[in-house]
Amino acid sequence: MQKQKSMFWQHLFANNNKQRFLVGLTMLIQVTLTGCDFIKRKSNVNENDDREAVARVDQTFLYRDELIGIVPPETNKDDSTDRIQAYINSWVHKQLLIRQAGRQININKAEVERKLLDYRYSLIAYEYQTAYIKQHLDTVVTAQEIEAYYKQYNSNFVLKQNIVRATYLKVPLTAPKIKKIKDLIISTKEKDKAELKSYCLSFASAYHLADSTWMQFDDLVKDSPLTDIPDKLQFLKRTPYYETSDDTHLYMVNVEEYRISDSVSPLEFVREEIINIILNKRKVALAKQLDEEVFNKAKENEEFEIYGN
Repeated sequence: MQKQKSMFWQHLFANNNKQRFLVGLTMLIQVTLTGCDFIKRKSNVNENDDREAVARVDQTFLYRDELIGIVPPETNKDDSTDRIQAYINSWVHKQLLIRQAGRQININKAEVERKLLDYRYSLIAYEYQTAYIKQHLDTVVTAQEIEAYYKQYNSNFVLKQNIVRATYLKVPLTAPKIKKIKDLIISTKEKDKAELKSYCLSFASAYHLADSTWMQFDDLVKDSPLTDIPDKLQFLKRTPYYETSDDTHLYMVNVEEYRISDSVSPLEFVREEIINIILNKRKVALAKQLDEEVFNKAKENEEFEIYGN
């Protein structure tokens, strides 16, 4: 008996995710239909001599082969056993609930059946659409496409926060050459920028060096006294360079460029968002294309008919 049980688990673990999806879909339909008496299952397990039952609720049986694919192949034995047992327990609970529902309320069987069919078709169509889109999707989005979309829809990219291109340093008060760093941080010379970066790597507790990247001002100065600035809008307009300190550190920020909330975001700040929007539009177009291809081909081959009401 123990050997048979071990072989059973090994058989279950050898199946792939696609099998698990199909089995799960089948089980969902079978469980609901059974509770509504849509399917008349055999009442005697002995009439299924080639199948071994692992659970029963009244005259509805869960069979061993219906568990195939429930557990991913890479799952270890203990976790697999627990997962299978949890599935069986869940099946029993659902069967009991469906049975009780049939006793207590009037179930519109036709409506339930329509919903099941819609759900089944949606799942299958989704899997097919996903595979089709993955195969045909062009993931290359050019700079020209990004810029054109930005120009056309820039009113959709209004900032909700103040953003900046800035340099920020947090250095210990005991760090060397602090006075020189104050000069380097506002310098535009490449050699000074390189020296500042080298200094930050050696002594700064936290830093961000200005580049083409935009970021929210509050994120830049997080965990520093700069977060307590009462009017950040006026601060950004009037104070390109600012420094402050606490008991242990000196904080320096030099704002090279800023955009205030409720203004249109710069293109670089929303570039990734625009790429995702364009790709999603392509996915929608491919899904529509697939639907039309399937329909037109079936119509051409006279594979369906629509009769008058």
